[in-house]
Amino acid sequence: MDAQPDDDEGMDEVAMGTAVRRVRRWVARLAGVTALALLGTVLGAAGGLWANDAGTPRAEAVTRGGDALWMGHAWVDGRKSQADVAALAAQLRGTGIHDLFVHAGPLANDGRLDPALDPRAAWLVRALHRAIPGVRVQAWLGDVVDTPEGPGMDLSRVDLVPASEQVLADGFDGVHLDLEPVPSGDRGFLRVLAQVHALTSARGRVLSVSVPQTDPLPGLHEVAGLLTNHPKWWSSDYLHQVALRVDQVAVMAYDSALPLPSLFSGYVEQQTRLALAAVPPGVDLLIGLPAYTESTMSHHGSAETVAAAVRGVRLADSGRRLFGVALYVDFTATPEDWAAYREGWVR
Repeated sequence: MDAQPDDDEGMDEVAMGTAVRRVRRWVARLAGVTALALLGTVLGAAGGLWANDAGTPRAEAVTRGGDALWMGHAWVDGRKSQADVAALAAQLRGTGIHDLFVHAGPLANDGRLDPALDPRAAWLVRALHRAIPGVRVQAWLGDVVDTPEGPGMDLSRVDLVPASEQVLADGFDGVHLDLEPVPSGDRGFLRVLAQVHALTSARGRVLSVSVPQTDPLPGLHEVAGLLTNHPKWWSSDYLHQVALRVDQVAVMAYDSALPLPSLFSGYVEQQTRLALAAVPPGVDLLIGLPAYTESTMSHHGSAETVAAAVRGVRLADSGRRLFGVALYVDFTATPEDWAAYREGWVR
């Protein structure tokens, strides 16, 4: 994720190292380019995003029962119990959540997954399947990718098949990859996805991937790359190429630097439309909702709310069958976030 809040349950840097390192390395840089590009280029004429936020969502723009929830590492390292599973099952009852992305541990830069990071993974999958019939539990795997700022995973060489086999052996129903920052057009990432997808398909499981936002204007990702060496956006064509190699795409439609809920809602509407156009109809598409309230230069908690994001999604919803939203993340989601999801999208 572009911004990873601290885990109130005591998640340490080893367990959630991928996200923590990502924040420290990129938040300041992202904030500058996002604010300049979005508020200058994307808005362009005054009122651009406000116009996106205008109108009334269709009554049919509601959950299809294919939503998702990102979940922290505490679920697999021994800090959660059967009572926690029961409480989660009660919380999800009556919602549209079908996929659970459980953080199974940051990958090493060479692609390996240390088994010591998720000793309770197999237990958790069994417990969730018993408590929530029909739920799909995916292993959330991530790492920081090589950048000019420092070493990370080399996508041109890394092999993620062994780590994927490892989590599938634990019983996970799929693999959810979150590798960042991946530049638009990166061929190594496409290679990695093709390799892992061949494995998951052969095992009857799914491959899911977190992706950045799509260029609000053609070529904007190139401008961002020149200014920051950080790929804030992807081209529509590259998103399409990625989607062809997976079963499910989750757009991280937050950290916009926008200061008002109406602007953020308009931005999510735009991002949803762009993703709907780029991702083939046969691929499951999820739009991420920011269920965390921290405030930084790139994320204004008072503006980037679940309610505003849901409104943007509903305004753009075309009625596509394989479509939903994903709440990020379980350990920071408040009762108000859950209420906004239920009232705005489950209805």
